[in-house]
Amino acid sequence: MAEDDVTPEQLAAIAAENDEPESVNYRPPAQKTLQEIHELDKEDESLRKYKETLLGAGVVVTKDAPGPNVVVTRMSLVCEGAPDPLVLDLTGDLEAFKKEHFVLKEGMEYQIKISFKVNKEIVSGLKYVQQTFRKGIKIDKSDYMVGSYGPRENEYDFLTKMDETPKGVLARGTYNIKSKFTDDDKHDHLSWEWNLVIKKDWTD
Repeated sequence: MAEDDVTPEQLAAIAAENDEPESVNYRPPAQKTLQEIHELDKEDESLRKYKETLLGAGVVVTKDAPGPNVVVTRMSLVCEGAPDPLVLDLTGDLEAFKKEHFVLKEGMEYQIKISFKVNKEIVSGLKYVQQTFRKGIKIDKSDYMVGSYGPRENEYDFLTKMDETPKGVLARGTYNIKSKFTDDDKHDHLSWEWNLVIKKDWTD
């Protein structure tokens, strides 16, 4: 059987195996500006230390800074055995990714790393959502809770849990993946599509 020679019935069976809804018991906190947070309980030493952990010491309120509050800059596939870096620059032409693809060898462990900046205000409940399609059929969906972050000069990096590419003739082929970086307030900070090809070996 050739790669990608998989029937709709087999894809439906794969989708059913992956259809395990995750229960996320999470309620977003009330939104507050940085200035409001800085003014809260100034005399409470433990709260002050907590705020420094979240925001950093001496953080500057930059509410009027130009551009969006959250900027997603890169997506990387972190895989120890990969012969080449697997990185998408998400500040460029997102449409171009639909014509390109990453290659992963079957049975390899990997993680997805999302790099992003927070520029103005604290953003709560960031999430990375990923839907995987094969031959137009959705076979998997993953939601990753990224967390809440305050503004700072440097980028943040979020790593998904370790995953493993499937193995076998049926697993090999091209997967279309739709990714979205969103938050509790349903702000779509960035959506992009990319392609993953699973092969028997890196250079097949």
